[in-house]
Amino acid sequence: MGAVTDDEVIRKRLLIDGDGAGDDRRINLLVKSFIKWCNSGSQEEGYSQYQRMLSTLSQCEFSMGKTLLVYDMNLREMENYEKIYKEIECSIAGAHEKIAECKKQILQAKRIRKNRQEYDALAKVIQHHPDRHETLKELEALGKELEHLSHIKESVEDKLELRRKQFHVLLSTIHELQQTLENDEKLSEVEEAQEASMETDPKPQTK
Repeated sequence: MGAVTDDEVIRKRLLIDGDGAGDDRRINLLVKSFIKWCNSGSQEEGYSQYQRMLSTLSQCEFSMGKTLLVYDMNLREMENYEKIYKEIECSIAGAHEKIAECKKQILQAKRIRKNRQEYDALAKVIQHHPDRHETLKELEALGKELEHLSHIKESVEDKLELRRKQFHVLLSTIHELQQTLENDEKLSEVEEAQEASMETDPKPQTK
C-alpha cells in the first residue's frame, strides 16, 4: 500500500470539513462573499454581500486578537511555572541539605546516648563506694554532664522532628502543584474543544 501524499490528505480534509473550521472557515466564507459581491446583479444584493464581508472581517480580527491574548497569557503562565519550578528545585536542594544535617545530628545523638549508658554504668560502680568523698564529687559532676547531654539530645530530636514535618509539607506542596498543573491542562483542553465546537457549528442564514 503506497504512502499517502500531502495533496491527498488536504483533498480528503477539504471533502470532510467543507468550508473548514475556525479561521479557515471564516476566510473561505470571506472569499465566497467577495466573489458573490463581484457578481452581484443589483445594488441591494451587492450591499448585502458587502455587509457580510465586513461582518466576517470583524470576526477574523476578533479571533486573531483573542488568539494573541491567549498566546500572551500562555507565555506569562509558562514564565510563572518556570519560576515556580526553580523555587521548588531550590527548596528540594535545601531539604536535602537539611536532611544531611539531620543525619549528622542523629549520629551525634547516638554517640550521646552511648556515652550516657557508659556514664550510667560508671555511676552504678561509683555508688558501691559511697565513703569516698572525691568519688561523690565526680559522680555529681557526671550527673550534671548527663543532664546537659540529655538536653542536647532532646534539642536534636526536636530539630529532627521539625525537619521531617517541613519536608513532608514540601512534598505535599509539590504534589498539589503537580495536580493543579494537570487540572489546568485538562481544563484548557476542554475549553479549546468547546470553542472549536462552537466555531464549527453552522450559523443560521439570514433571509
